[in-house]
Amino acid sequence: MPEIALDLAWGAAGLRAGQASGTAIAIVDVLSFSTAVDVAVSRGARVLPYRYRDTTAAGFAAAQGALLAGPREASAGLSLSPPSLAALEAGSAVVLPSPNGSTLSTLVGDTPTFAACLRNATAVAAALQTAAEDKDDATILVIAAGEHWADGSLRPALEDLLGAGALLARLKGTLSADAMAAVAAYKALRESLQAALADCPSGRELIGRGFDEDVAWAVAEDSSAAVPLLQDGAYSALSRAAEAGPSATFKA
Repeated sequence: MPEIALDLAWGAAGLRAGQASGTAIAIVDVLSFSTAVDVAVSRGARVLPYRYRDTTAAGFAAAQGALLAGPREASAGLSLSPPSLAALEAGSAVVLPSPNGSTLSTLVGDTPTFAACLRNATAVAAALQTAAEDKDDATILVIAAGEHWADGSLRPALEDLLGAGALLARLKGTLSADAMAAVAAYKALRESLQAALADCPSGRELIGRGFDEDVAWAVAEDSSAAVPLLQDGAYSALSRAAEAGPSATFKA
């Protein structure tokens, strides 16, 4: 069996540079798109990614017969806050715009693409491994979404480095130097993920806005067996993940 290459890249530029050679892609946006997707598809819902702050989102949602997630600050309703999606009904669909993971999801083309986070790292790793096996020159490309500075440039985000490292640590293959660094960061901080995410810039921002639960939900490592696969413009749970039951806990 050919050896699988495991690589890490950041943001849209990294996705564009690596997607041509990628056999399968995982998008990691821990705070909070990938975590929100995991919660939604675990309920049997579909998530349609969409560009952030695009005035056409409402019309798109209506045309798809889907609900439209709003800003976190709304007193009620669906948003990027993972707990807001926990009551979604099976079979429902929600358009979930975000500046990072959701926008990246609109750029991937036909390459098999999964939404990965700490909650579903083991389950998604198993699906990625299957997608790449028995293929020549297979590459699993893990995209850490990151955040953005005020000028629009990429701001690498600790939570996405750790989420990517958690996923890569569960995969079998040859790690690139960047992938090795992500795995090392994850292993160094795995016993203190809650504190690390609460103290990183994204976590501090969410907690300061009153969204402590978002961080707590995001660090619930391997609490989900859902495998969100992007097909026909929407993430839904890969059926065999549901059939497999809860994933085994990863041990470093």
